[in-house]
Amino acid sequence: MDIAEILKGKMVLVVDDEVDVTETVAELLDMCIVRIANDYDTACQQLLSYTFDVVILDIMGVNGFELLKLSVKRGFPAVMLTAYALTPESLEKSIKLGAVSFLPKEKMVELDQFIADVVLKGGQPVWQKLFERLGGLFNKRFGADWKQRNAFFEEFERTLRGNK
Repeated sequence: MDIAEILKGKMVLVVDDEVDVTETVAELLDMCIVRIANDYDTACQQLLSYTFDVVILDIMGVNGFELLKLSVKRGFPAVMLTAYALTPESLEKSIKLGAVSFLPKEKMVELDQFIADVVLKGGQPVWQKLFERLGGLFNKRFGADWKQRNAFFEEFERTLRGNK
């Protein structure tokens, strides 16, 4: 089954303060029903008014971590999509708050595949697959030893290996 078939008709909320980002995501996910919010208040309204198969959240500019908490509370799988907050600390916080994936905006053209992974896994976390695909990018950005420098990631990686 191809990605378009997997995502066809899925209800997706995209939250980013940059209109060009939300428009680009809507174009990339044109097989989905996409709702857009460009600020925190509109996003909260959407999260409380509709049911979503996937929520895609920016971190900066829209209070993304608070929106992540609300998404998790409502039972919606949330994918963090960020540029400026691409740090091990933001990744860790996203995992701890219940995000199912974390994608750098520079990989946005591959968003449909990452969202399809979430849908295929029934909204459950897809960290193993994410790290397999983006491990090299994270190593380049954070340093090759970024996981070893953080006890959380050492333990998290052991947990992922145990779930293979």
